[in-house]
Amino acid sequence: MRYTKALVPTTKEAPADATSVSHALLLRGGFVRRLGAGIYSYLPLGMRVLSKIEDIVRKEMDGAGAQRVLLPALLPAELFRETGRWDLFGDTLFRLKDRKGGDYHLGPTHEEIITDMARREVHSYRDLPLNLYQIQSKFRDEPRPRGGLLRCREFIMKDAYSFDTDEATARVSYETMRQAYVRIFDGLGLRYRMVSADSGAMGGSGSAEFQVLVQSGEDIIAVCDDCTYAANLEVARTPAPALPASDGVQPIQKVSTPAQRTIEEVSKFLKVPAERFLKTLLYVADNETILAVVRGDHELNEIKLARALGTTEVRLASAEEVQKATGAPVGFAGPVGFAGKTVVDSFAAAVLDGITGANEVDTHLVHVAFGRDYQATVAELRSVQASDPCPQCGKPLALYRGIEAGHIFLLGTHYSAKMGATFLDEKGENRPLVMGCYGIGVSRLVATAVEQHHDNNGICWPMSIAPYQVHIVQVGTEPEVQAAVQQLEQELQALGVEVLIDDRVERPGVKFKDADLIGIPLRLTVGKKALAQGAVEFKSRTDDPKQSELIALNDCAKTVSSRVQAALQTKSDRC
Repeated sequence: MRYTKALVPTTKEAPADATSVSHALLLRGGFVRRLGAGIYSYLPLGMRVLSKIEDIVRKEMDGAGAQRVLLPALLPAELFRETGRWDLFGDTLFRLKDRKGGDYHLGPTHEEIITDMARREVHSYRDLPLNLYQIQSKFRDEPRPRGGLLRCREFIMKDAYSFDTDEATARVSYETMRQAYVRIFDGLGLRYRMVSADSGAMGGSGSAEFQVLVQSGEDIIAVCDDCTYAANLEVARTPAPALPASDGVQPIQKVSTPAQRTIEEVSKFLKVPAERFLKTLLYVADNETILAVVRGDHELNEIKLARALGTTEVRLASAEEVQKATGAPVGFAGPVGFAGKTVVDSFAAAVLDGITGANEVDTHLVHVAFGRDYQATVAELRSVQASDPCPQCGKPLALYRGIEAGHIFLLGTHYSAKMGATFLDEKGENRPLVMGCYGIGVSRLVATAVEQHHDNNGICWPMSIAPYQVHIVQVGTEPEVQAAVQQLEQELQALGVEVLIDDRVERPGVKFKDADLIGIPLRLTVGKKALAQGAVEFKSRTDDPKQSELIALNDCAKTVSSRVQAALQTKSDRC
């Protein structure tokens, strides 16, 4: 493709609303354009990257035995009502009515729709196992679309669904998909880690995320570098301490703490370290006010709290609700004497001589001991911290930031039982289908790759998903220069190499800046100076800007083709 015939509208500056590196570079490089909040159009370069990602995903899904389907994006409300997700999704669901007043919505995900297909088409154990997938647009009314393609209201996703006769065979299907995902992310050229995760609104018995490691990631994952343990912070664990006996702890005592509300303030006022404090937080779950306690230097994990309470969602109580439940304003709540349900983190329960709010204004309690002064359900509530012991091997955990690019779930019968998706087993008895679900954010991967692969000058695409593999910069319009460019174009294309040629009448500096911005992996510069030596200038996008080498024109195509193939064979780093 020649630049003079291509739509590559690069810009020097990113729009003011570009909130992430990938957002800015994809806009500046002419890959995408914003149509509305969280809604983007793909220009030719962006479409080439998107298509390459889709091709890698499709190849591995087909190779793993999955069959491709295409489900509607416009969905009747009845199916989501069968599983309760019509209400569970809340405002995230794009809802609409047809001219007859019927309720519809745009598909945020397709578990119910594929389950409906299965209950219509699968009848016997002989029809199983079955794995169906699609690559299709999804719609979610995100409250704050941000980061360009990282969090959109319309996005492209690959979602696959497996159907099996029992849990054992479902785990075989899950493992098959896990291995396919490893091959997909290896093929994408991304540094990633597979981590244990929370199933959230998807339901089911277990799940794992494929996190691409980037400093700008909104997710935090805990990883052990000495063993295989890795988990999203939502579910990451560390061994709980033993609960000591409270014998010998001084009797509980009230102390005055005028206008001292936060852990930091009271810690400084009483000259006691934060780890001695029992941080007390009030939440509302299923219309009940709950008191949760963690150690003063720890952070409460709301997903862990919800799991401990057996519910799907909790919210922090308002100031009015705190006053009503404890009799004191925010900042003075404590578990001693609280009449409602109390849950304490295992680390907080192990604090022998604790300090906490007294449920009285300007007052705290000292010498507080769990079991003696207050009772509570002990559960894992805190977020794991760096250097906490690994639950598998005991070595220190490390925390990384990542972007969730793929998620696989063991759904079990979560959907099939609710929707009556059954099959006849070998004994002729009806049993619910056992399901798995496997998603990849295809369009999100375009941005994720840029977040991981860029420098101060622009994008540095991995070879496997670059819009083109070689960027030829033509310097000058002399006949010998044009002839050399045409020769390279024909020879490289004959070898299957994808080439973009910058044949614009522009200053070399402008062309080089655009080449760095667009980020095609290999660059050839064709000009009079090098051609006088029978050569062209070769440079890798990730090389030092001042580094380049001369390659003989007649050998150039074969040399560059071999480097393209070598780069395509390079596996990603799974860390």
